[in-house]
Amino acid sequence: MIGEDCATTVSNVWAIGEVANFGGMCLGLVAPATTMAEIVADRLHGGAATFPGFDTATKLKLSGVDVASFGDAFGRTESSLEIVYADPARGIYQKIVTTDDAKTLLGGIFVGDATPYTSLRPLLGRALPAEPGAYLFAAGGDAPETELPYDAILCSCNNVPAGTIRDAVHGTGCCEGNGPVQDVPGLKACTRAGTQCGSCVPLLKKLLESELTKSGVAVSKALCEHFGMSRAGLFEAVRALELTSFEQILARFGTVEPAAGSAGCDICKPTVASILASQHSAYVLDDGRGALQDTNDRALANMQKDGTYSVVPRIPGGEITPEKLGVIAQVAQDYGPYTKITGGQRIDLFGARLEQLPDIWKILVEAGFESGQAYGKSLRTVKSCVGSTWCRFGVQDAVSMAINLELRYRGLRSPHKLKMGVSGCARECAEARGKDVGVIATADGWNLYVGGNGGAQPAHAQLLAKDLDDATLISYIDRYLMYYIRVADRLQRTARWQEELDGGLAHVVDVVINDSLGIAADLETAMERHVGNYEDEWDATLADPDRLRRFRSFVNAPTTADDSIAFVPERGQIRAATAAEKQSVLIATSIGIRPGGFATSPDGA
Repeated sequence: MIGEDCATTVSNVWAIGEVANFGGMCLGLVAPATTMAEIVADRLHGGAATFPGFDTATKLKLSGVDVASFGDAFGRTESSLEIVYADPARGIYQKIVTTDDAKTLLGGIFVGDATPYTSLRPLLGRALPAEPGAYLFAAGGDAPETELPYDAILCSCNNVPAGTIRDAVHGTGCCEGNGPVQDVPGLKACTRAGTQCGSCVPLLKKLLESELTKSGVAVSKALCEHFGMSRAGLFEAVRALELTSFEQILARFGTVEPAAGSAGCDICKPTVASILASQHSAYVLDDGRGALQDTNDRALANMQKDGTYSVVPRIPGGEITPEKLGVIAQVAQDYGPYTKITGGQRIDLFGARLEQLPDIWKILVEAGFESGQAYGKSLRTVKSCVGSTWCRFGVQDAVSMAINLELRYRGLRSPHKLKMGVSGCARECAEARGKDVGVIATADGWNLYVGGNGGAQPAHAQLLAKDLDDATLISYIDRYLMYYIRVADRLQRTARWQEELDGGLAHVVDVVINDSLGIAADLETAMERHVGNYEDEWDATLADPDRLRRFRSFVNAPTTADDSIAFVPERGQIRAATAAEKQSVLIATSIGIRPGGFATSPDGA
């Protein structure tokens, strides 16, 4: 137990951090611990500083699931307003709490996708510059542009306001003796912002770039503090030197020596992993590449909010035989997952435990299925209508074209996920213009649309070329996709990439159709190399005992078989609840998320 001076009841003994009980609370958060340390340091020097209480804002990652909260996350303020985005299928819940006029930010909570936390946390207690719903962009995208007030806290761990960062960039304030600081590492060293939990680093970088732009200084396109090159530059450099490992790339192009202790970060590691996968089509978890991947790629499955995984077999063009439907039905009956037909014409199975994934996939692979790669930044689906095969309005065989495209581009790793659509006529039943690549049949061939998607800022695809024959259509898609993969920034959707290109769609037309850069043949060759080297990741996993070792819940326990535990499904979700998890269940329930199934002992305890 400590008082406002952080002193315990024992003379000359102070306590800070999660061991300190202040006002009946013990919290293991960085910001309060730092504040307590400052209080103790002041007291030791004869000061009279007092602990103001806990700043409970925090951003965590629990078993691969982003979680963040700040301020009045539960809307306890009188007449407060809650703006909520919930997507149970994807395990995402986002809530912003404001005053009743929806103008002043009071707090927020984010589960599954905590991206808005970075932009919103410094605005606590202030008027929002845009309507609250604009910040709930769980599907991806950027928050509205925000000019942070001078005194808005950017780094809560070290209590660094935005004004301190601006002063450092311009060579004034606490960093005046160092001159203008124009990179993220320099700002970290000078201001201490971003040096503890690191959650404010994206906002720190954004503020740096904004201030440099205002000053007329060229903004660095560095991938991160470990690589001074942009993603596109790094892609070309790796391709030219035929590098095959993260260690080689870091040694050749890293801004710090590998021996200095730099092992990369959560920006450059998955980016390099994607670059290597795009260029070599090798198994993504071999030769040390597994450590570079995000949580989903490491498990070859999407982790859901309850810690289980989804199984998504590929169903090209949505076409499936009764026999294969029967196999999926049998898996669903045997393993009890929640099943759903998605908008991408696939059947998703939710609720598999990590060690169950190989057993389930063994059944599916033997039946002729392969991974739908719902976990990767790669091609997801090619949606189609029934086309001229069945529809009396169809003018082209949309199903065959969709299958052809999906089998050609399956496994293609890219800066962001890719979706395609093929419609058999102008009635557009496959919604092709809402996809990254859309193909619409005409009486004279195919119209090709590019750069559409359904992200946070939906965009209709734009017409690239019309009345194409099959061969020309495929060659143009080859060029478009490979050019996008080489040039786009990390996590940049095709719509945003086209918008930011110098010349926009006209530039894409020049490169893809007119071959203005003289690289059309090279792009097509690269795509043919991908097609020729494609290997289903789950088929490859099942064939290798060493690769299967990844799919164990515990190193010393190959399975979780335990006769004292019975897994009981609830709304398709299953997981074992322990006494320590009960508090988490209460929190989930209080924010509107109904927990999944829980394991119970045979006596119902």
